[in-house]
Amino acid sequence: MSTYTVPDLQTLISDASALAPDEVVTKALSRDVQLPHGAGTAVLITLDNGFDHTKPNVFGPRGLGNLNAALDAALGRDDITAIAVTGKPFILAAGADLTGVPRITTRGQAKTIAQIGHAVFNKLGTAPVPTFGLINGLAIGGGLEIALHCRYRTVSAVAPAVGLSECFLGMLPGWGGSFLLPNLIGADKAVTVIIENALNQNRLLKGPQVQALGIADAIFDGADFLERSLDWAGRVVAGDLEVQRPDIDRGAAWDEAVTRGLALADQKVSGAAPGPYRALELIQAAKSTEAADAFRAEDEALADLLMSPELRSGLYAFDLIQKRARRPAGAPDRTLARGVTKVGIVGAGLMASQLALLFVRRLEVPVIMSDLDQDRVQKGLGYVTAEVDKLLGKGRLTTDQANRLKTLVSGTTDQSDFADCDFVLEAVFEQLDVKKQVFADLEKQVSPECVLATNTSSLSITEMAADLQHPERVVGFHFFNPVAVLPLLEVVRGERTDDATLATALAVAKNLRKNAVLVKDAPAFVVNRLLTRLMGEVIKAVDEGTPIKVADAALRPLGLPMSPFVLLQLVGPAVALHVAETLHAAFGSRFPVSENLRALVSARRAGIYDWTPGGKPYVSEETLSLLTVRDTPSSAEEVRLRAVSALAEEIALMLADGVVEAPMDIDLCLILGAGWPMHLGGITPYLDREGISEKVVGRRFLPPGVASVSLP
Repeated sequence: MSTYTVPDLQTLISDASALAPDEVVTKALSRDVQLPHGAGTAVLITLDNGFDHTKPNVFGPRGLGNLNAALDAALGRDDITAIAVTGKPFILAAGADLTGVPRITTRGQAKTIAQIGHAVFNKLGTAPVPTFGLINGLAIGGGLEIALHCRYRTVSAVAPAVGLSECFLGMLPGWGGSFLLPNLIGADKAVTVIIENALNQNRLLKGPQVQALGIADAIFDGADFLERSLDWAGRVVAGDLEVQRPDIDRGAAWDEAVTRGLALADQKVSGAAPGPYRALELIQAAKSTEAADAFRAEDEALADLLMSPELRSGLYAFDLIQKRARRPAGAPDRTLARGVTKVGIVGAGLMASQLALLFVRRLEVPVIMSDLDQDRVQKGLGYVTAEVDKLLGKGRLTTDQANRLKTLVSGTTDQSDFADCDFVLEAVFEQLDVKKQVFADLEKQVSPECVLATNTSSLSITEMAADLQHPERVVGFHFFNPVAVLPLLEVVRGERTDDATLATALAVAKNLRKNAVLVKDAPAFVVNRLLTRLMGEVIKAVDEGTPIKVADAALRPLGLPMSPFVLLQLVGPAVALHVAETLHAAFGSRFPVSENLRALVSARRAGIYDWTPGGKPYVSEETLSLLTVRDTPSSAEEVRLRAVSALAEEIALMLADGVVEAPMDIDLCLILGAGWPMHLGGITPYLDREGISEKVVGRRFLPPGVASVSLP
């Protein structure tokens, strides 16, 4: 049987520490505890970086060195019966400290990071005494892997976020997770955690799910979690409790799980990011590989991925979400924000009802919906009530919370009921004169300080406010569908929007738990403008005679969340046509309006595709009969190059016009509002990496070294 060893671990830790001079060290604080049930003395190691819950524990080189010293000290004793690892209140650890990754310039340095993690964590897995991972709260990536190396695990019932997120960023679980998890809970469940959850916008597990999957052997309430975990550990050590684990199916079921993972990876990243595929190779090998050999394979895979441009883009995107999205560029002084104690929603259709639900859940203030007649109002209220009941049924709300939310939402057909609102959002038909009339009517009812927000996707905020007595209090508040899922909110400043209105809008966005990007009032703002330009090129290729399937698959190498014509189906041809016409009127030939798109709308088609009962798209003869095409087809590569070149041109024009402050805001919008994958880093790193930026614009969008790596 092979043994995992690394040469001179202390030297590796010292060398790696030089790459992370600003590391916030997570200390491993050891103390002896007397286990109950006569089980003897255990060493309890608590991970703590010295900050409160706002800054989670992470593992950098010095932090791993600190943990290594604590483990060596414990393992050097002959008077202990167990070792347990937990974290500061509510947090075990959030994984590796990624801040030093940009300083890694060689594959050898990257491999060192992998080896240190394995060498330190493996001491828990090979210890001569029982080891316990006490998952007292957040445990992501390496935070879960340290627990997986332990022989036994407990989890807090209120743990909010547990999982292996590495594939979300373009990596893989490289400190043991790719081997240990499938061998603990089986390949299929491991594929769910490592691949499916990570690639579904980094879906994480809560405490009860961790226990149900078999990752934890026991679950205890949060209030006395540590005390009860140590009592449980004492029973295990004393021999009073035997932990039973199910046999793992290492036959065809294992292979089928990996095949399922490959299909998920293809669906989500289309081969454009290597991380999930390398993870699946390791999961497949874990079926028969010994631990030491598996860890060495993880070292090699992690070393490769740490040097990949996809990971650098993923880390760039992650940094945007963690920092820039929380502090919108160009935001006014937040102290100018006015309080919001009551919200009005004009409209009671599906979008308006979703917005009402969001506002009442997050702000917990009275929300009043209006529409033209009582039937529509009642339908909107019914939607909100039904959704609250669903949340109650799922255990995400208590009965008292659900009842309170229901009492906070009301409906009206009389806009005078908006008189005491501080913030009114219109979500009516996307037509300028209709929206202008809504605001004109509202202005007669509300105070001069009441913010008037519009959920328009493409219309001018400045024009919408032009005829009002107080145009300075009008702001764009553009959500993305589905409202409950997509975190982006484009906050649009009109020419006369004042700082107090903007500050209030941004404060509301934060309280709604949305990531706001401040956008200049320009046609279709950011996301819809870029998606329309992209879609326009693909539709134009079809108009010219490119087969629909060829055109629709042309962007597959980018690994986008859905193909252009599936996106068209989601948005709807009528909306796509409206936005295209708006942008054509503003910018001319860069945004052509396809006659074939008009034909789809006139025929009331839901899109290019029909769908089989099994959910597969196909183009019907009826749809084909509506299309008029020329005889100048393009190849898939030609369509892709045209489309991404068009994006490069449009982004350069948007930046020159000051639509957003920097390229990073473009990327943030596409990641948060259009679901673009983390491994792309948005769009500008991709355009820079592929040389498209320099070819089309004459320069890179991002500074050298940002979202990229230079190999020797």
